[in-house]
Amino acid sequence: MSDSREHWERHWDRYSDSTRLNPGQLFRRRMIFRLLGDEAGGEGASILDIGCGSGDLLSALAGRYPNASLAGVDQSQSGLNIAAREIPGARLATANLESAESNSSELGGWASHAVCSEILEHIAEPVEVLTNVAAYLKPGGCLVVTVPGGPMSAFDHRIGHRGHYTVTRLREELEQAGYRIDAIAAAGFPMFNLYRLVVLMRGERLADDIDGQPSLLARTVMALFRSTMWLTTLHSPWGWQIVARAQKP
Repeated sequence: MSDSREHWERHWDRYSDSTRLNPGQLFRRRMIFRLLGDEAGGEGASILDIGCGSGDLLSALAGRYPNASLAGVDQSQSGLNIAAREIPGARLATANLESAESNSSELGGWASHAVCSEILEHIAEPVEVLTNVAAYLKPGGCLVVTVPGGPMSAFDHRIGHRGHYTVTRLREELEQAGYRIDAIAAAGFPMFNLYRLVVLMRGERLADDIDGQPSLLARTVMALFRSTMWLTTLHSPWGWQIVARAQKP
């Protein structure tokens, strides 16, 4: 497990800048906000970002739901250090999502809503992680999940993706972990898919493009896709982004 922790320490040190510019993040947030709904900003709402990394999603959640209490957990201290600077009002804690014993007791049963975005594809036992996530949710709490679909790129392999998802696979894992599924779909056609195709074609060179300060080429391509990502459909059988909303019983 120390190898995994060291991997993510290096990851956020190297790629936090490019993560903020990633047009895929823009699309995923659109989906996440839609699935969380207005109730996530209601009185008493508490939103937990599972695997919060450097806090980009937490920052977006703070802007969208200013009245909600926010928290994040991650196994990377370097990511949490960046998040603490960006969202000083959020509660942050280290946690190994693959071990129930390491869950933060102060956040146990705390969240009315939780988001697990682009995490499960890195995990050897995703059902175990989803089961552990439930410990952070209140009874009846809402969990929003996003995972990648479609083919894996060289960069996906480099950052530790173990496999990409289909709607069927995500449904099965959520049900095995004991959740009741409210909604599940593929999304992202055509612009998100086109962006992913560019990533695929760039191959191994992409890692150098976005290491530290992204290159001019990388910034230009990402800006182009950010400006056109609104053309992407939120529900399409051809989409390469898989999303779901589920409830803890």
